[in-house]
Amino acid sequence: MKAGARALGLAESYVGEGGRSTLAGAVVRADRVVDDFRFSSCTVGGSDATTAAIDVWDGLDRPDVRYVLVAGVALAWYNILDIHRLHDATERPVLAISFEPSGGLEDAIRREFDGDAATRRLARYRALPERRAVTVNDDTVYVRSVGCDDPARIVRAFTPEGGRPDPLRVAREAARAADRYRRNPGA
Repeated sequence: MKAGARALGLAESYVGEGGRSTLAGAVVRADRVVDDFRFSSCTVGGSDATTAAIDVWDGLDRPDVRYVLVAGVALAWYNILDIHRLHDATERPVLAISFEPSGGLEDAIRREFDGDAATRRLARYRALPERRAVTVNDDTVYVRSVGCDDPARIVRAFTPEGGRPDPLRVAREAARAADRYRRNPGA
C-alpha cells in the first residue's frame, strides 16, 4: 500500500457524565501522518452511532480517504453500528475491528435491554458480517468488513507496530482528550 493512502479511524470515549459519548474521527495516512480530525457524539445506550459516524464522514469532506476503520461495533453501551449503512454512505470499505476474542454480544444485549430495544439491537447485531481473526505483528485482532476483499492487508498496512491500527489509536486518544475537555474546559 502506498505511504500516502488514508484511512478514517472512528473511536468513542465515554466517561460517565451526561448521556452522550464522544465520537472522534482521525484521518491517518499509512505512513503514520495524521491529516485531520472531526468529532460528533452519540447517545449512550441509544441507536444513533451510525448516524454520528456518517456525520463525521460528511463533515470531513475528504474524498482522498480510502478506508473507514471503526473500533468495534457496540459503541456507547450497545449503540450498535450498522456497518452496511456506513459503507453505503461513505462508498468506502468499512472495517470494524475489535481487540479481544468474544462469544458475541447477544447474551449481554438480552441481559441489558428489554422489548423493542433488545429486538432492534439484536437484529442490527445479527446483520453484521462475521468476525474474522487477523494476525498483525504479534497480536490478533477481529475484523468485520463490508466492501473489502482483503481486510487483513488493510489492517496490517495501517498497523506498523503493536496490534491497534494507527487510525483507531489516534481516534481513541482524540476522543478521550475531547471528553476530558468537555468535562473540564478550563483545565
